[in-house]
Amino acid sequence: MRAVVQRVTRAGVTVDGEKISAIGQGLLVLLGVEQGDDEKAADYIADKVANLRIFEDEAGKMNLSVSDIGGELLVVSQFTLLADCRKGRRPGFSQAALPEMAEPLCDYFVERLRKQGLPAQTGRFRAEMAVDLVNDGPVTIMLDSHRLF
Repeated sequence: MRAVVQRVTRAGVTVDGEKISAIGQGLLVLLGVEQGDDEKAADYIADKVANLRIFEDEAGKMNLSVSDIGGELLVVSQFTLLADCRKGRRPGFSQAALPEMAEPLCDYFVERLRKQGLPAQTGRFRAEMAVDLVNDGPVTIMLDSHRLF
């Protein structure tokens, strides 16, 4: 499982011209599910996201988590995080999980965040989404459940 975590002052998702979710200060999480991922992978990424200390404390140091600041989360499924661009010019997506497997794991991931007391909204799985955000910092962190980076 891969995630791109962006610290934001606001973020939202629009589908077919309708705003379906919006958050204020917090984290936008783009989430990609890989073939073979399971709840253990989702638990690892959810724990990392919930506890990343990437918000500034009173001394200006990145020392606070999203829960410490009372922030929100917006989770958007994005299979393109599993793109393989090593050969040719067209990305391959053979490592991305099929939707039937990916959607329940995305839902599980969001529920794990909510069980930690974090307000989490989502995009719409398999929809063409317009994601808007104001990256704060900018701060962007990549996570991988296989610990590749």
